[in-house]
Amino acid sequence: GEPVDESFTEAVWEESKRLTSVNIIDSSSCPEIDLAAEPGTKFTVGGCEVEVVDPYEAYVDVLKDFFDFDVIKKFAEDGNKILFDGMHGAGGPFGKRVLGEILGFNDDCFMRCDTRPDFGGCHPDPNLTYGKELVERMGLDGKGMKTGKGEDFCLGAANDGDGDRNLICGNGVFVTPSDSLAIIADRWSDITSVGPLKGVARSMPSSGAVDVVAENNGIRNFITPTGWKFFGNLMDSEVMGGENFSPFLCGEESFGTGSSHIREKDGLWAVLAWLSILSKSPGKTVSDIVASHWGKYGRHYYARYDYEECGSEGANGMMDHLRGMVGKTFEG
Repeated sequence: GEPVDESFTEAVWEESKRLTSVNIIDSSSCPEIDLAAEPGTKFTVGGCEVEVVDPYEAYVDVLKDFFDFDVIKKFAEDGNKILFDGMHGAGGPFGKRVLGEILGFNDDCFMRCDTRPDFGGCHPDPNLTYGKELVERMGLDGKGMKTGKGEDFCLGAANDGDGDRNLICGNGVFVTPSDSLAIIADRWSDITSVGPLKGVARSMPSSGAVDVVAENNGIRNFITPTGWKFFGNLMDSEVMGGENFSPFLCGEESFGTGSSHIREKDGLWAVLAWLSILSKSPGKTVSDIVASHWGKYGRHYYARYDYEECGSEGANGMMDHLRGMVGKTFEG
């Protein structure tokens, strides 16, 4: 299920150029498929069998194998409150099912967790700009700076439209994706009992925060081009005749974090990782945990700028200008 290698996608693209026709099943001859039917219900469509499955059950089983749900549930029972923003995307129902129904966080811990075709008119990108309400309620401004106006939540988190990316913050503190990755790596033994980390990886634009953790703990570390398929290749290295790097942790500065439990980034997994860290850190806040990490490993600074709806001519001109600067030295 992981993103495929570039050589395969290139081969598919070349083959697509040779297509001369496409066969489509006539909808009038197909039964109406009720997606709300009970799991296990089957429909016959054009000689093929379609079965309705419950994605929650399989996913929850994977999470239970990875995290100690009893510890997190006790954390919720002790009165600790979180704020989870589903951004009207696919991650909302999963978040309510796992965090609410199973782990016991109250209904007032959830916002925008109903799925909507248009995402409720919002842009489902889990960052400081589009997670504005969550960020404000966690006592932060649009730049991630403390406002002193946060509500009584120990952890704030958001998932994006398809539930695979995440934003993490505490009351008055924004955790950058690169710091989040590094802290998860450092606190791995507090998060899971699947075994010690054998490998970590980050995308090239991400900060070097996880590099320092890996070096200090003797963990294999990789820096890859942007794209989850490069992480997937490392996770399945043994299958391809290479070394076994699992359990494996990886992430990118564009708010994606994941491990070898699946071959894709996983927004809710990152939230549960942070809940596990907090559960094993009695009396400590997210701010305390981040500050302690900086004190131990140093702090890595970087800035991400998103340019949207730019004309291709100007964007290409900027890239050409940057390419022309490679190898040159500038003073001042």
